Amino acid sequence: MTENRSRLPDWLRQKDPIQREMMNTRRLLAGLELNTVCQNARCPNIGECYSRDTATFMVLGSRCTRSCNFCAVTHGSPLPVDLTEPNRLAQAVIRLDLNHVVITSVTRDDLPLGGARQFVRVIEAIRAAQPDATIEVLTPDFQLEEKALKLIREAQPEIFNHNIETVPSLYSRVRPEADYKRSLKLLSKMADAEGEMMIKSGLMLGLGESEEELQKVWKDLRGAGCQILTMGQYLQPTDSNLPVEEYIRPEEFERLKEKAEDLGFEQVIAGPYVRSSYLADKSSRELLNS
Repeated sequence: MTENRSRLPDWLRQKDPIQREMMNTRRLLAGLELNTVCQNARCPNIGECYSRDTATFMVLGSRCTRSCNFCAVTHGSPLPVDLTEPNRLAQAVIRLDLNHVVITSVTRDDLPLGGARQFVRVIEAIRAAQPDATIEVLTPDFQLEEKALKLIREAQPEIFNHNIETVPSLYSRVRPEADYKRSLKLLSKMADAEGEMMIKSGLMLGLGESEEELQKVWKDLRGAGCQILTMGQYLQPTDSNLPVEEYIRPEEFERLKEKAEDLGFEQVIAGPYVRSSYLADKSSRELLNS
């Protein structure tokens, strides 16, 4: 089945990806030559987020060394690391007056430590430019390289996020170059770190998972120390990506949210358009200030 907007159920037809107010943010980011997951991954929330003068920055280039079947980000031979990127990103933080900054990246298995040093450079540049901003990183698994994890721990972002994405039985089809147990171990290692980082992860629904499988993943995430969980509807970004197996109704997301909350997560955000960083400035500030 090819994802076609005209075939979406009613509860998924509310987003307008092109809004006049978004163009200022788009021009600013283009002028600073910055990548965002909003554009590169074809996020359906781009109009809303750009119109709110916010974005999720994607560092280390626009080409991923892995090829996940759910993701629209370009994969292939990446370019060298741009050491001017952290300062340009910090300029964007100032000009957008962000109080919560979300930084993600393509996976760079070609780089020493998976590019973790660039995350640290970006965190340091943001803190120098906007000291009161809180920082959330959404990282690849760094192949569990301990030196890479140590760099991120020492940088102490307020929130460390690594998405588990789907249930174990679907990994070979959805993200064949990733490993469920490796991702869980990464979250556990970061949860055990000294400091006050909150641990976050996210799931896509509608790829063919069962509720029993979901509940097992929730328990695994809690066992790994995950405190924040996001769940959203998978939407096929291009014809070459996996098709949607099921559209989850909003009331079903609410029911699943309540079930997950019963396991002790400090925050569960669930809904058809929820993504890892969707409205993260609001949800994270509420949690960090509580």
